[in-house]
Formats: sequence, C-alpha cells, structure tokens
Amino acid sequence: MKPAEKYINFIRGVSRDIIGMIGVVLTTSSFIAFIILEIARLLGILTNSYIGLITYMCFPALFIIGLILIPIGWRRLKKKTGQTGISLMEASFGESASRGGFFGSRVFLLIGTLTIVNVVFMAGASMRTLSFMDTPVFCGTACHSVMNPEWVTYQVSPHARVRCVDCHVGEGMEALVDSKLNGMYQIISITFDLLERPIPTPVHQLRPARETCEKCHWPEKFYGSRLKTIVRYEKDKKSTPRYTTLNLKVDAGNNATRRGIHWHISEGNQVKYASVADKREEMIWVDIRQQDGTFKRYNNTRLTAESTETGDIRILDCVDCHNRATHIYENLHDAVNERIRQGKLDRSLPYIKRESLAATKNSYNSYAGADDGIAGHISGFYRLNYPEIARQNADLIDSAISALQDMYRRNIHPYMNITWESYPGHIGHRDGGGCFRCHNPYIIDDSGRRISDDCTLCHSILAYDSQDAFKYLQPADTSDPEYNMHHYLSDEFLKFIKENN
Repeated sequence: MKPAEKYINFIRGVSRDIIGMIGVVLTTSSFIAFIILEIARLLGILTNSYIGLITYMCFPALFIIGLILIPIGWRRLKKKTGQTGISLMEASFGESASRGGFFGSRVFLLIGTLTIVNVVFMAGASMRTLSFMDTPVFCGTACHSVMNPEWVTYQVSPHARVRCVDCHVGEGMEALVDSKLNGMYQIISITFDLLERPIPTPVHQLRPARETCEKCHWPEKFYGSRLKTIVRYEKDKKSTPRYTTLNLKVDAGNNATRRGIHWHISEGNQVKYASVADKREEMIWVDIRQQDGTFKRYNNTRLTAESTETGDIRILDCVDCHNRATHIYENLHDAVNERIRQGKLDRSLPYIKRESLAATKNSYNSYAGADDGIAGHISGFYRLNYPEIARQNADLIDSAISALQDMYRRNIHPYMNITWESYPGHIGHRDGGGCFRCHNPYIIDDSGRRISDDCTLCHSILAYDSQDAFKYLQPADTSDPEYNMHHYLSDEFLKFIKENN
C-alpha cells in the first residue's frame, strides 16, 4: 500500500462515524483557513477588522471543537464495531502495533506528529489571539452594538494612536487577569442584555492615572502657560463670531510661589474627596493636604445627611478633570461652533448657526430618521425663506447638511440611548460642572472659608465673548520683579469683573 493511500485510509477510518467526520472536517478546514488568512493579513492583502475577528476568534475555536469531536466519534464507533482508535490506525497502515513495538510503529509516529502540530498550532494561535485582543480594532468592534459609540469617538480623539489596553488594562499580570475577568462579565452582560444604556460613568475599574496617563504625561514637567482662544457664533443672520481668549496657567505648582491648574496632581500635593453615589459630580467633602502633612477638610453645606453616605474615598488624579480624554462626546453648541470654525458650515448662509442647532437638537429614533430630519429642516428653511440662495448655493447647503449628519452620527447613538447630554466633560466650567464641583461658595471649612474660585487662579482672561480675540491684553510692566505674564490683567478687565461679579 502506498503511503498516500495509508493516510487516506486513516482519514476514512476515523471519519466512519458522523461525529468523527464532522471533527475531521472542522479541524482540517479551520487549520487551513487560519493559515491562509494569517498569511494574507501579514502580507497586508486583507485588512478588514472583521477578518481578524474570524481569524483569531472563530477558527481556533472550531479547531478545538473538531479535536474534541474526533475521539467522541472513535468512542461511538468502538461501541458499534468493537474497534479501538489504535486498531483503526493499524488497519489503515496495514501494520501491527506488536511488530517492532507500538512506540516504534508508524502509528505512534503519526500520533506524535499530529500532537506536535496541534500543540504548535494552538500555541501560535493563542499568542496571536491574545495579541489581537489587545488591539483597538478588537476592543471597538468585537461587541459592535455596545462599543460602537466608544469606537467612533476613539478614532477622532487625541489618543487615537494609543491602544485601548494601555489605559483600560495597564501593565502587569494582575492587570491582565483583572481585565479578562471583567471581559467575561461583560460578555455575560451583553449575552443576557444586562447592560445599562447608556453605559454609566465614571468607569471605576480604570487603573490609577500614575500607572496609565503618567506613562506619557509627566506632571512635574507642566510649567508656564498656554494661550487658548475659544470661538462661538451668535444665532443672528451672520452667525457673528465671539471670542474668549484665556492664558491658561498649567504649572504643577511644586512650591508656594508657583501654582497652576496641575497643582492638583503634583506629587507634592494631594486632594482627596468623597462624592454623592461615587459619581464624582457632587462633592460631599474635599480634603487638601497642608504643608505640615495634615489635611484640611471642606464640607458641602448644601447636602443633607441622607446624601452624605459615601462609598469610595478618592485621591484626585488626571481623569477627575480629563474624564473624557479619549471618548469625547461634544456639547451641541460646541459641536456646531467647531464645524463653522472649520468651514464645514458656511457663514454666508443666513442663520446657519441657529438653524443647525434647531436641526440637530431633536432626538431621532434612527440614523435614517436623523438624516431625513436634518436634510428636511435645512433645505426646507432655505427654500422657504431664501429661495434665491437655495438655488444659487445648493452646493453649500448640501455640504452643510452632510456635515450636520456626520456630526450627529459622531455624537448621538440611539441604540445606546446616548444623547447630547449623556456624557458631559469636566474640563473647564462652562456647563456648570467641572471646576465648580469643588470651587464653589458651598464647600467650606470649619472657619467658614471656602476653596477659592477666583478667575485668575487658573487663567488670565485676555478677551471675554468679544469681537476682538485679545481685547483685554495690554503691555505689561516687565520691570516689576514679581511680574509673571500669565498673571497679568488689564485695568479694563478688572473693571469688567467688578461690575459683573
């Protein structure tokens, strides 16, 4: 009997039972398909993320299932014919196990070869699977309906080139094991539809910022100031721009004479707090470490006894303010302002700011409904009120519609109940939260002294809602030994503060 015939006979032998046949088919086909797709991915022929899911998740699982089914098929066949798996192999090769001993036979050689191939294949597949599970594509697409909003915002975020696991998992075996256990719970939650929609925040399972954020961002190196101009547009016919220009003090504040925004997370300082229901939005009390190492407590006088029951006591770090550092959902007004600034919404279209807000503020049940609603509102407004503009500038109107539809899809996700107000950010205080969670008149110490909310504590204001981006900037007296440019304010602005405080 030729060698090829012997192997064919062997395959026929182990496939005589239907279960064994299914096992052989699954094992062989998944092995071949895995190798082909892996080569295609390595060569860059296939780049689709779902091919990775199939390659690293489906085919190894099918391979294992096939290996389990083969001995089950042998057992069923033994009950029917009395033949064992070894006797099947010997019959296939026309060789007795007793001739030259079983361990010297081709049967043992075949078993040993197949075992080595299986072990090598599963080890390689497992390593590639674990590696693939650490990629953003896996995190964002494996649970598409649930994680798609996070995947969409991640791809246009400042951290779009940082892997999800670098923040959500961290380093070390303990972090890896915790993440996999948490992942198993998430799979169960998705399978039995136990997830809340939208997903509640904050995420309490995140690793400490010093193990994640500070791998790249070094608080002690935050110094000086940063100039930031914020532009918003009026709802008038010309969508008139208004500017607020801030000179942000980003110093970490390692000594008494230099303080800034990142004073809160400097290694020499420490702020602890407890919040209502651990939501990190309404503070119950705030502790600030003093120079002698003791803590001074500031209590929230607005709260009742029932609302002051606390869970975790938290040490303030990066994500308490940068809570949307990656998965950033825009405020509706800010989103429209930014599209106008980028030129995606042309200010030559009358009332484009006002009508953009009106078209996108509604909650639609689906993206198709949103597309139709936005297009109908914008095109209908100009056809009815400005028919000449609608005819002459149809391309600008179509471009505006497309930009608003993309903006809506970027921020609103009906199947997860995510609306414009679902995930507010804590950077700044324009929406009433953020800095004002601690810096407000209601959080005071035993002597009645409150945490300062002075405007110049974190920034100087060079223009405020002005047509001139640098309205309040004036030459400074640099001969003053205490001069610091980012503390300087014009007399005009000081008068403005006094009159409007």
